[in-house]
Amino acid sequence: MALEHLSDVVQRCQTLPVESYNSEDYDVFTVSGRTCIEEGNSAQVLSIVLDEKNQDVVRCMGWNLLPPLIQVLLKKEDKNLPQCLAIFNHLLQICSPKELLIGLLEQLERDDPVTIAESLCLLLSPLQRVLMSLGSRKASSLGMTLSTVLDQVAKLPVPETKEQEEDDVFMLCRCCNDLVSFVRPFVDEARQNTLKSRLGNEPKASGDQHSTEDELQTELLKFCMRTLSYPLLEVQLKEVDALPVSPLRNFAAEILKIFSAIGESLPNLVFQPVLKRKRVPGFLEEDVRYPKESLACLSYLLFVHHQAADAFPCVFSPVFILRANMEHVCFLLSRTEESRIHKGLELYEKSLVRVEDSCLPADLLEVNTFLKVPQNLVKVMTLCQSHDLRSRGLKVFQMSVDKFDTAAKYRLFQYMLQTCNHSGMEGYIIKNIKNQISLALQPGNGNTWFKGARLLPLLRKVLTLPDGPETDLLQYLDRIMESLNLAGVTFVIRRTKFLQTGIWNELYKIEDTFLKPLRVGVNMSRAHYEMELHNTTETQTSGAKEEPLLSVTVGDETLPNATSESHVEALHSALHVFDMMESVLVRIEELTEVE
Repeated sequence: MALEHLSDVVQRCQTLPVESYNSEDYDVFTVSGRTCIEEGNSAQVLSIVLDEKNQDVVRCMGWNLLPPLIQVLLKKEDKNLPQCLAIFNHLLQICSPKELLIGLLEQLERDDPVTIAESLCLLLSPLQRVLMSLGSRKASSLGMTLSTVLDQVAKLPVPETKEQEEDDVFMLCRCCNDLVSFVRPFVDEARQNTLKSRLGNEPKASGDQHSTEDELQTELLKFCMRTLSYPLLEVQLKEVDALPVSPLRNFAAEILKIFSAIGESLPNLVFQPVLKRKRVPGFLEEDVRYPKESLACLSYLLFVHHQAADAFPCVFSPVFILRANMEHVCFLLSRTEESRIHKGLELYEKSLVRVEDSCLPADLLEVNTFLKVPQNLVKVMTLCQSHDLRSRGLKVFQMSVDKFDTAAKYRLFQYMLQTCNHSGMEGYIIKNIKNQISLALQPGNGNTWFKGARLLPLLRKVLTLPDGPETDLLQYLDRIMESLNLAGVTFVIRRTKFLQTGIWNELYKIEDTFLKPLRVGVNMSRAHYEMELHNTTETQTSGAKEEPLLSVTVGDETLPNATSESHVEALHSALHVFDMMESVLVRIEELTEVE
């Protein structure tokens, strides 16, 4: 029945001019033609499609047969595959490119990763063929196609291990390889346009032609920026030693080559934060044209994996490169995704490693990112769930501290003590201050920032209790112990060096603001915990059942109440901390006594 309807509508339309086809003709052709293919009558449909008398009808209506044809092509094992492939190829030759483009893009919309990958691999070549037939006015259609394709690619998981990339379990690698082949002719065309523009050899062109060439380059630029965002920002590229042949590493290299082909300078892109770029004509604003996360990924590929190293000049100083990369590092470390944090730490480390120790001046701290990055590192070190990232964050933080000169270290320590609000980090910074004081007091050291009058404001900030005697000593344990260590190391130096630091005359202030309140706080805390331990022990001895003061729920699960034994153990641990704190405090009090 469907075959009869198809034959009837085709025969009727043979005698009519194209403009006389009505909506009913289109509907009958579409429904009956699709039904024939679905029912396995592809051979008869092929005969109708190839009939010379039917070419006007097929040219106008044939693209509506794409959905069932593509379903058969995706199955591959269908017995009607040869006939469907022949119909498909004929439609690509004869139908309107714009209608074919719409029909093919509709068939890319999938949800299952396997089907997405198979559809992309099947349809990218036909899409390329259709776009090339559009001639010089293909830019907007190319942009629409690339946007749709990348939306589908974004649904594919990235391989996390070497084995997953080798086996291409998610078919992302194959899709990326096909994607490079897909854009190659358009990149070649853009390259020719760029060369003509640079050489000034092209004939006088109308404004529309120049606009068309700019649009093609713009669409390819948008494509590159999106691929940097996904999948390249998500994937962890393997080094050559670990994976000699890496499809994703090759994909990254191809994307960077496209930038040069379309006239985008890699140094200008990477150093955009420190270079004043002229406004680029076009409909894209600067921050949309060059997304921050894409530029950050580009910098990561260049400086961590050395992609396109041969196209990047080696004339930039390490400090200039660090200055430019700080914007990218700041962006990556401000994110919560571990893949981005990892890349931010790697990029920061690679940017620092070529900078000499103690050479970065304090003026750089006027640049906003040089203060934001340490703040982001604190969040990584204190909030990130990954132990490896926390450890690496601490390593990179110390490396960055070592690169500043003494004046910059002084200002950085002041800033961090004001902003980090974490006892462990405050303790780590105070430890750095202690080390700088020790270096400053060595013979022949010209450092004047960590001794004498300049040191006093920093010491007053360090040798203090946040809440006086009522300070929670356990919460601020790391900070307090490092402050005591700093005071102890300082006071143990012979009295002549006290005069160098200027501390001797400030001794009474330190006693009033730090040592005496700490002594009171230790006594109060010990008394409180001893009382709590006494009450808990009595409750255990009497056998009375004590109701828990609170319950803890994670998700929908209520955690078991702490046992009395664990409570007693925690109290003993706290008392041990107070004993340790007091022993250090007693030693410092002995050192402060007048000889």
